[in-house]
Amino acid sequence: MHSAELVTTVLDIVQNEIDIAIVDESSEAHMLDLLICRQNAKIEGTGQGRHLYMIAGRSCLAGDIFGTYRFKKRLKVGDTVKMADAAGYTMVKKNWFNGLPMPSIVVRRLNGSVNVVRRFDYKDYVTSFS
Repeated sequence: MHSAELVTTVLDIVQNEIDIAIVDESSEAHMLDLLICRQNAKIEGTGQGRHLYMIAGRSCLAGDIFGTYRFKKRLKVGDTVKMADAAGYTMVKKNWFNGLPMPSIVVRRLNGSVNVVRRFDYKDYVTSFS
């Protein structure tokens, strides 16, 4: 599908039977289609690595999990994790779960330039109630 990427940043890594990388987005708020279809996010560069991580969102929801993956290198705080195919259903199903901010919509052109199409703020959150 290759519809878009949800680009996240690792905020923290905790250990509970396996390493859990907590990212700055939420499956509940930003990729609800994963929870509905009981699928894992597609993450580039995972598969045969030695380092096992559960990728979890930052909300309070216990099931805010993008999936469990093997990485070739250890993850660390500040690393980028990109989730593929994050626009086909995601953009229409996103929500403000617990007031988590929406990710910005950004276009990366073939020439390498980056254009921010839309940033969401608190006013967008408030107007979503009406």
